[in-house]
Amino acid sequence: MSVKKQGSKAPSKAGPKVVIRKAKKQFFEDLGREVTVTKPVSFYVADLDKPLSTKYGTIKADDLKKTGVVLSDTKKEFNVFDASFIDKYRRIRRAPQIIPLKDIGVILAFTGVGRDSVVVEGGSGSGALAILLSRYVKKVYSYEVNDEHLEVARENVRSLGIKNIVFAHRSLYAPIKQKAVDLMCLDLPEPWDALGTADKALKPGGFLVSYSPTVPQTQDFVNAVLKHDSFVHLKTVDIIEQEWQVEGRKVRPKSKQIVHSGFLTFCRKIR
Repeated sequence: MSVKKQGSKAPSKAGPKVVIRKAKKQFFEDLGREVTVTKPVSFYVADLDKPLSTKYGTIKADDLKKTGVVLSDTKKEFNVFDASFIDKYRRIRRAPQIIPLKDIGVILAFTGVGRDSVVVEGGSGSGALAILLSRYVKKVYSYEVNDEHLEVARENVRSLGIKNIVFAHRSLYAPIKQKAVDLMCLDLPEPWDALGTADKALKPGGFLVSYSPTVPQTQDFVNAVLKHDSFVHLKTVDIIEQEWQVEGRKVRPKSKQIVHSGFLTFCRKIR
């Protein structure tokens, strides 16, 4: 088998790398089809001064600083490239469970927030939602009452070099100083208790989104919104992401699925 051209010897910009070995397939005549004999593997490498040991051999530290195809000491091919934002995001430290990307994507798409938008978040958690929102909006103000969660969120934001998130050790059940806010996101045990704060902080036309893992929380929040003169309930959704296995002619849903993560309730301030 021919070997692809190896990466340049000149080191790329400093920072973590992603190292991937592609899947290897082999045709078996008795089966009449290709079979995956080696599954794809991926590594996130933060320390580029140490070699990377894998079951397919060891990659030298100097090769980890390259970009392109490199060989392990057992002559196995690996692809090396700079880690992107999403690669780094997936490595953030977690305290409580974070809102999945599938749900965050719907929040961004449905509310349409952009580079001039100001967002308030109730329940910083590990900072995951604030971090993703900060990539698209002007400013994120994140409120959290748990000291441990707040420290984890701040640590994650510092590690990613994000500058437009402001954290506060405070409950969103009480009034805040932000006004004319475009979007408020609630990941709270009793989101209905934050409706008064949302009423004063959001601008007319602003969006209020609540993320709750259980039916009773969602039910109580929506019922509270329906009784509130300043808000209209737009919709409540449960986003299902079903991953599929695609291998030759074998195409089927993967056996292990995480079907439910949480309910997203979208509301809008009307006055």
